[in-house]
Amino acid sequence: MSIAERDTLIKKWLSEIKDYIIDQKDSNLDVEQKTADNDLVTRMDKSIEEQLVNKIREAFPGEKIVGEEGFGDEVNSLDGTVWFIDPIDGTLNFVMQQENFAVMIGVYVDGIGQLGYIYDITHDKLYSSTKGDGVRCNGQPIAKPADLSLSKGLIASSSALMCKDKYPAVRTVGAESLGVRMLGSAGLESIEVAKGNVSAYIASNLKPWDIAPGLLFMEELGMIGTQFNSKPIDLLNNNNIVFATKNAHKDIIDILGE
Repeated sequence: MSIAERDTLIKKWLSEIKDYIIDQKDSNLDVEQKTADNDLVTRMDKSIEEQLVNKIREAFPGEKIVGEEGFGDEVNSLDGTVWFIDPIDGTLNFVMQQENFAVMIGVYVDGIGQLGYIYDITHDKLYSSTKGDGVRCNGQPIAKPADLSLSKGLIASSSALMCKDKYPAVRTVGAESLGVRMLGSAGLESIEVAKGNVSAYIASNLKPWDIAPGLLFMEELGMIGTQFNSKPIDLLNNNNIVFATKNAHKDIIDILGE
């Protein structure tokens, strides 16, 4: 199957998932805690991931899957084709707000991003990328954002970074920017960078499925995605990440390294 055919198939799956979420979101979500009061999982998270995994296994047998809710594989290498699935990115928002969440898929081949999808279900906006073709919203190209420095733009951050003292330098980053914004969804925050609404997104301890689609978006838009120490992002492990314009990335890394 060509990459264009894969893209068409994945978009069909995501359209079906959107309809499923809209139909089911007001029913009993069977909310459970995972590691903390604000780390939740619902029956929808599990059902969506299971549906997507089953579709992938049927269409692409033998390809590896990394999924948040455990329906995928134990993946120790990025060799071959690896799928990254976040069935509901922003589950706490999904439960508490019924908005500001996304369904995310990333497809990598030998560690290189080929396809990425972040679906803002509430607003019916599917952000997608095929390697070499930029980033699109509902099929329409997104322009490359201006290469703003840290001091000339807003930044996005996870609440954990701003509320806890583990990485105090991040607060300095926030103070050097025009202001800090938070949505509570790694996928939607990545979109804010891609659209140029913020010049950077900074977050700690993100899982591979939180990062994979957005990392491809950064690459396609001439932006940068790295760890706090400027090393490449490791899609086999948790990461502290900076997604940013080139100028803002340099400013942020300088501050984090002080």
